[in-house]
Amino acid sequence: MINFEEELKKFHPSLEVEKAEDAIYNQDITDMADLLVGLVKQAKEEEQ
Repeated sequence: MINFEEELKKFHPSLEVEKAEDAIYNQDITDMADLLVGLVKQAKEEEQ
């Protein structure tokens, strides 16, 4: 039978996962909120 406590002690996350995690979190991605803020700014500038 598998001893989960022993298996958890042996566990070490792979470096590939950590590298992928860093790449995902460090990306500057434009989302809908950024697009809406830009559109509102542009509309205000056009009014003037």
